[in-house]
Amino acid sequence: MEAERKAKVVRDTKETSIVAELNIDGTGVYDINTGIGFFDHMLSGFAKHGFFDLKLTAKGDLDVDSHHTVEDVGIVIGQAIREALGDKAGITRYGFFLLPMDETLMECAIDLSGRPYFVYDVDTTVDRLGEMDVETAREFFYAISYSAGMNLHIRQISSGNNHHILEAMFKAFAKALDMATGIDPRVAGVLSTKGCI
Repeated sequence: MEAERKAKVVRDTKETSIVAELNIDGTGVYDINTGIGFFDHMLSGFAKHGFFDLKLTAKGDLDVDSHHTVEDVGIVIGQAIREALGDKAGITRYGFFLLPMDETLMECAIDLSGRPYFVYDVDTTVDRLGEMDVETAREFFYAISYSAGMNLHIRQISSGNNHHILEAMFKAFAKALDMATGIDPRVAGVLSTKGCI
């Protein structure tokens, strides 16, 4: 059996201190503490439904707001994804998922191309869920896209409860990423005519 694809990333700034350990080939085990309960709930769903093992602690300037912590966790998770995938040999590369959560329907599509691009078409109607500023969800996924070198599209197809919107978004991302990082035995090297991604 080949070695598991794992990464540990440590990031310290004047605004946040974050340590993340990610195993792409995990089973969905998680231990997460960001100081933002709702965000922890979203990241737990990401790990569980993507079958990623994720251990993450973050200490941020929550006395200011949740923005720096949520965005910087996105940077760190993106870096961990990129590092864990290495040269991306054998991966499916593309992933997509349509995820329903009661009345809400969310779509996510990913290309692990090495070229960051981010499209976000989501409408929410509240400012906060728990201690998390809802608009920081966009900053989280933007940070992942650029840190991981990932083309990431997130689109809300049907609306509803704001908790459902965010939870469906995180879970759709998890399922699409699980697909994109999967190993396809038909892929020799990387899935690109250029020879690298």
